This record gives sequence, structure tokens and C-alpha cells, in this order.
Amino acid sequence: MKKLMLGNEAFARGLYEGGCRVASSYPGTPSTEVTEEVAKYDEIYAEWAPNEKVALEVALGASIGGARAFCGMKHVGLNVAADPLYTAGYTGVNGGLVICVADDPGMHSSQNEQDSRHHAIASKVLMLEPSDSQECKEFVKTGFDLSEKFDTPVIVRMSTRVAHSQSAVELCDRQGDELKEYTKNAAKYVTLPANARKLHVTVEERLKKAAEYGNDCPFNRVEINEGAGFGVITSGIAYQYAREALGDKASYLKLGLVNPLPVDIIKNFAEKYETVYVIEELDDIIETHCKKNGINVIGKEIFSRIGELSQAIVAEKILGKTNEFDTFAENVPVRPPVMCAGCPHRGLFYCLNKLKVTVTGDIGCYTLGAAAPLSAMDTTICMGASISALHGFNKARGEEAEKRSVAVIGDSTFMHSGMTGLVNIAYNNSNSTVIILDNSITGMTGHQQNPTTGKNLKGDPAYAVNLEELCKSLGINRVRVVDPYNMKECEAAIKEELEAPEASAIISRRPCALLKYVKHKPALKVNTDKCVGCKMCLKIGCPALSVRNGKAVIDATQCVGCGICTDMCKLGAIGE
Repeated sequence: MKKLMLGNEAFARGLYEGGCRVASSYPGTPSTEVTEEVAKYDEIYAEWAPNEKVALEVALGASIGGARAFCGMKHVGLNVAADPLYTAGYTGVNGGLVICVADDPGMHSSQNEQDSRHHAIASKVLMLEPSDSQECKEFVKTGFDLSEKFDTPVIVRMSTRVAHSQSAVELCDRQGDELKEYTKNAAKYVTLPANARKLHVTVEERLKKAAEYGNDCPFNRVEINEGAGFGVITSGIAYQYAREALGDKASYLKLGLVNPLPVDIIKNFAEKYETVYVIEELDDIIETHCKKNGINVIGKEIFSRIGELSQAIVAEKILGKTNEFDTFAENVPVRPPVMCAGCPHRGLFYCLNKLKVTVTGDIGCYTLGAAAPLSAMDTTICMGASISALHGFNKARGEEAEKRSVAVIGDSTFMHSGMTGLVNIAYNNSNSTVIILDNSITGMTGHQQNPTTGKNLKGDPAYAVNLEELCKSLGINRVRVVDPYNMKECEAAIKEELEAPEASAIISRRPCALLKYVKHKPALKVNTDKCVGCKMCLKIGCPALSVRNGKAVIDATQCVGCGICTDMCKLGAIGE
């Protein structure tokens, strides 16, 4: 039976059919749906972990215990999980271990545009790269086999386009889920230097064997077209772009096993053509491998390292063909992302902007607080960095900065990697103020549960971390909770804690306005007789507010009656 599936859904199906027993992940676009779909299979234990490092350690532990296991994350999450990954490359596995890493060329929802193939190379593990949903399923299933065959974790590199596009998938039965015997083996799993030195020798031998296997690997496929004038070496979604743009004008070497890369199959293919192009997204991994082995190819001389490729780009760079497009006579205004109507972060960010404090920010939907008109964020680095960066900023600039600077971080991000920063503040006697934006969910990636919500991945009741008690246990004596819809309360709390002679934490608590269980008030209305068109209400940047014919207008389909705009209007023109 065939079914139309998203790449991420097909990936989860591959985990099921491949006999996966344990899955542990941290949500991150574009990888999130893999684990959400896995949780629908009762045969697989699935969980959200507090962060990617913990998730991979859980999966590795399950693998050592004899189960086929899975860990999923986005590309920046692999940075967090790099510590166990690089050691797992040495220890190897017992049950097969498959890791999903979803790259985000074009940075649709990410703070950088990194190429995860570098991690596979550096950690010396196998990496597969599918180009459609059927391959997602098959690569995952075979990934478990390869993991056990070569005694290594296997990374499957996804991308935004593969993860979120649909194609037909052949459904098969589940197999390979037998629990393997566990035998104590300190020489393999205890990476003391004496053991690790021997393991490194094994790792290098494994890579040589895997590279040889790549010459016959069914995922590395040669497609010869009679009369083709040139050759193309490619992988992943770039293969789809090349096939659509170039058709039968080219022959193709499609690489599915992208680390370690083979040599013989590439040489044999390249010898057939005077001109060979390498088409790959982001960095020149395949191109560099070819040139290192004396294979002359054309790659990043014509293709950019920045952003996504497309059919149009491939056709233009190789065939000199450009598509004609219809253009609008007038410029269409851009529609930048904004916080939703009723977002609980809006009122607090307005207060921060009003008080002109320096704000070290973090990763989450609240990062949109950096945009105009709120403009309430000075830095965004990575998950959990807001708290550590605030500490460093204050230590560098002294008491004046301590009274004019705060960190903001979401509840899920705080659990992910913010806690250690708060410990650092307490331990090193930093007079810093941290604001935890507790919207009772992991908002940016689509409302996943986290350790503070009281529910697990499957929606079952779970222990809920008490943020107030946690902050106190980490050494913060001054902890208070505010309602971000009450801007007077928020402003007063920020002022008081900045003046306090010790570190403090403010928990801004109100659930995300998009949560289904949140009951909203009726939409507010504008009294046009009282409205003078001063536009004060627009300073909060609510998408439900606009001005027409010199008067404020509220879109009743978006407004949730939060009341923030009523506080802004000094003339009382906005009300129920």
C-alpha cells in the first residue's frame, strides 16, 4: 500500500518499520514532526528530552542496552549534542542508532545556516541524505542495518524542503525490533584514554570499510542518459532540483551515503564526461572530496554557499536559461513575522522598550520582540545564551550595566540550557535580573510539551517543574511572578529588581494565546468618536490593530481581548 507522506512523517514510518524501540528528541524546526509522528506508534517509547545532549545520551544508552534507538533535532541542536555524538563515534553501538539532523538552508526558522555534514566528518560517523519521502523511510530502515554492520551511529541529514514536502511512500511491515543481548564491555564503552586510543584505530578502519562499501551502496546511484553532454554529482534535495532543471541533458551520480564519500564510483562516473558539475547545498563537501582525489569538477565557482538552491538557479548557472516572470506594477509590501495577537510577551517587551534597558535575548518566538515597533532585544546568540551573556555583559560594564540590563528567556529554553547560566549568576555573585517568559508551552516549534507543563510527549500527566522553586534552589533569593497583560505590574517589577542589590528572577506567566484550552475575552472595539488617530495603540505592534481613515481599527477575527491596547489609549477610545 502506498500513502502520500511528508518527509518527516515518512522518516517516522521508517523508524517504525526498522524496529526502533526508543526515541528521544528535542523539538526544532524542521525536524519536530518526526518525533511527533513516532509517538503515534505504541511499539516505540517516545519522549521529549530537556535538550538535544540529553536526548542523544538517552538514545545511546538505549542502543547500548540492545534496542534500536533514535534521536532527532535540527542542525543547531546537533551542536548541543556534539559532545555525546563525538564519543559515540568511538564507542559504537549495540542496537542500531539513527540520528536525524534537519538542516535549514535559507534560514527559514534558524539563527544560522550550517552544514551538518561537517559534524559527520568530524565525528567520523556515517551519514545518509535522502531526497524524497520514500527515501526518508528506506534510508532510516537501512540506517539501522548500517549502524549495526559498521558499529556506529548513523546520521540521516534532512533539509527543510525534504522534511516538509510530500511524495508517495510504500508501507511495509515492522521488523528488526528484537532486543539484543547486553554484555558488559568496558573496553568498548568506557572511554578512558587507554581505551579511546584503541577505539580510534577501530574508527579509522571502519571509515575505510564504509568508504569501500559506498562504491556499491544502493543509495549511491548512477543514472546515465544517452546523449547527455555533461555529468552531475549531487545529493539530497539538490538532486531533485537538478533532475527537474536539466532533465536528460545530463547524467547523474546521486550520492545517498554522503559520509564517508566513496572514490571509485565517482572517478568512474567522472571519466565519462569532459565536464562534471557538483550540485550541493551550502558547503563544498562533495566538491572538495572530488578535487582531493584528482577529479576535476565545477562547483562553488558557479553555485553559492549561501541559501537554498532551486530549479531556476541550476538552470541558470548550467544552461544559461532564465525563466520569465510576471511582475506587479506596484511593489507589494512585505509581511514580516510578528508576535500573535494576544501574545503574552507583548506587554512585557513594551515595558522593556519603554524603560530603555539592554536586553540579552534567546531563541524562541519571543525573539520577535527584537523587531519594530517593540525593538526590545539587543542580542540573540543560541539556546540559553541570554542568561550567560547578561552575566558577562554586567561583569564587563559594572554596576551601571547591572541597573540597566536584563535577560529574557522562555520556559522551555530555560529548561533546555538556561538553568546553568542562572547557576553561574548565583555562584559568581552577579547582580543580574533574569526574566523567564513562561507561556506554558514550547511555542515556536508548534506547542510541544516541556518539563514545566505537566504533560509528556503523548499528553499524559507528568511531573511539572516549579520554576519559582527551581530558581530559588539554584541560588536566586528574589523570585517574583507577574502577569504580562498587566503592564503597570511588569514595569514596577522590572524597576524594583534592577534596583535590588542582588540577583533576581522575574517569571512573566501567561499561557500562549494560541493554546486550545485558553479562553479568550470578546474582541475589543474602537469608539471612533473618541479616537483622535494618535497611533499610540500601534506602538505595541499587535497585528489586530491598524489605522484607516485616520482612526484606529481592530480586526475582530484576530483580537483576543487581552487589553494591552486599552492601557495604551489615554483617551479611553478602546474598550469592550
